Amino acid sequence: MNARDVEIRIASRIAHIGQAEWDACACPEAAGGARPADPFTTFRFLSALEESGSVGPGTGWQPQYLSAAIDGQIIAVAPMYAKSHSQGEYIFDHSWAHAFERAGGRYYPKLQIAVPHTPATGRRFLTRPGFEETGTAALIQGAVQLTDSNGLSSLHITFCTQDEAAAAEQLGMLSRKSQQFHWHNAGFEDFDGFLATLSSRKRKNIRKERQQAQAFGGEIEVFTGDDLQPEHWDAFWQFYQDTGARKWGTPYLTRAFFGIAQDQLRDDMALVLAKRDGAWVAGALNFIGADALYGRYWGCTEHHPFLHFELCYYQAIDIAIKLGLSTVEAGAQGEHKLARGYLPQATWSLHWMRDEGFMRAVEDYLVQERAAVDEEIDILTDYGPFKRVEVEEQE
Repeated sequence: MNARDVEIRIASRIAHIGQAEWDACACPEAAGGARPADPFTTFRFLSALEESGSVGPGTGWQPQYLSAAIDGQIIAVAPMYAKSHSQGEYIFDHSWAHAFERAGGRYYPKLQIAVPHTPATGRRFLTRPGFEETGTAALIQGAVQLTDSNGLSSLHITFCTQDEAAAAEQLGMLSRKSQQFHWHNAGFEDFDGFLATLSSRKRKNIRKERQQAQAFGGEIEVFTGDDLQPEHWDAFWQFYQDTGARKWGTPYLTRAFFGIAQDQLRDDMALVLAKRDGAWVAGALNFIGADALYGRYWGCTEHHPFLHFELCYYQAIDIAIKLGLSTVEAGAQGEHKLARGYLPQATWSLHWMRDEGFMRAVEDYLVQERAAVDEEIDILTDYGPFKRVEVEEQE
């Protein structure tokens, strides 16, 4: 059986597919009660975005959930959206849009297979076990056909896995290489075990930063599961609004999202909050996967030296070690993460343009960009904070 034997469907609401069908493809490992490998592609996360108005009318993210079925049984799904802008994607194509429109084309709307507002790598072609090859091919070919038949400029799949990028290239899509900063757990028993792998100077700097941050005049607490309460989201909403207004103009998530998160997502989240004089003054929100912690949002109402690094990076490492997670993905951009033990890591996206000339121009650009990204990863890794020799000067 091949992709041509598969029926492709579009749903405007994820509820039209249903939680059981969606999660059978997105997180089959969770059927027995295990934690989903990827918290962001679960039915509960994507439906929270939809139900809260964080995607949908007026947001520029119009759900077009893609599914593939054989004999009426869904074998694969993908979170797809019609986009009227390029915000909340973290793989930047603004220059492509400007070039295409200067040449007389219409770049928007476009189709995007992605988790909205979330620069975290994970499977984008979500297949039932046993249907990986057929389901992936059907979703890719179906999405390309929908882009073409509807006269849209382009199709984009962001933060897919490297294996998915390789498979999609074989089906005619272009792969794009980018980079983030991730922390890797080498089986550390505690934070000091991690510090022992760093050069003496970097070790001293991190200890000094943590001491200064923790001397801000208050306490730092971590909340997850049933320990999370509505008052924590009231505080974090203020932090999130401040950061969102400064970075993006308007926050991507609505206040209602955090209310739904309290009900449906609290076991998937770890919220780090700092309190001073009885009031919450800063916070960092993480999501928990089966083997990774994903740092997502930070904000504050008071500024204290190094408190941002403590809540976002060092507390995340502490949480990952405690939970036995292998990785902390610290979100998009930020070379300042390098000195704090987060190393450059390649990320992948996929692109298809309906206009053949535009497709060739983007392909030429991506060849040059991949070489530049590879060089940057090599350089930044060499500048990393880890020991280069076995014997160091004594501290």
